[in-house]
Amino acid sequence: MIVALPNPVEGTAVADWLRAEGLEPVLRLTPRGAAEEMRDRAFALLISDAVFAVKHGLHAQGRARNPRTATILLGDAGTSPQVGSVSGQVMYLARPIDRAMLTCFVSMALLDGRPTRRSIRKPIHRFDAVVNGVPSHLVDVSAEGLRLEVSRDRRAVLGPAFTVQVPLVGVAVNVRRMWTRSSSDSVPTVWYGGALSQNRPAIDQAWRSFVETIPVATDSGVHVNQ
Repeated sequence: MIVALPNPVEGTAVADWLRAEGLEPVLRLTPRGAAEEMRDRAFALLISDAVFAVKHGLHAQGRARNPRTATILLGDAGTSPQVGSVSGQVMYLARPIDRAMLTCFVSMALLDGRPTRRSIRKPIHRFDAVVNGVPSHLVDVSAEGLRLEVSRDRRAVLGPAFTVQVPLVGVAVNVRRMWTRSSSDSVPTVWYGGALSQNRPAIDQAWRSFVETIPVATDSGVHVNQ
């Protein structure tokens, strides 16, 4: 993702927060630097100052490169008529920037930009799992992926790829991280969404068998179409 913010203090803080979530932001402080990165690098998300993005055409460049690219603009949509007229996959985050809110916006933007999943997500009762040695719980699963819940006090930053073990059924799968979402302070957990990646056919089949046999948690509060 590209972070295009003219204020170096704010830009560095935003980039550091995203790196702490296991993401890979590229910070650029000038419109020229941001435009060059947008031209030369594939990116899933643009985070920019609202006026800065519109004045220098960064949002339009991102949309021209990939119409599905989401944008998070920092500031008020009513700052100017030009900013207020921006359309497409845009989210506005008011200043002062709250770290938890920014993380939530980023997770939603990345999730919305993903291709449509091939199978329905299946909500389940919290099922014991271990991710890179850290105790966690599965909260929903599908034939191609999963969602994990990790207690914040046990949390380890997960990189782009990690391993999830389900000891009770003897299944261990390699997973590619798709998004991260931090909960509110009142519920100290972190969710990770991932897609199965580079597993042997026998492992994929074992995972699918697990998904098919585990009961659906109808009272989980997790919606299958999210």
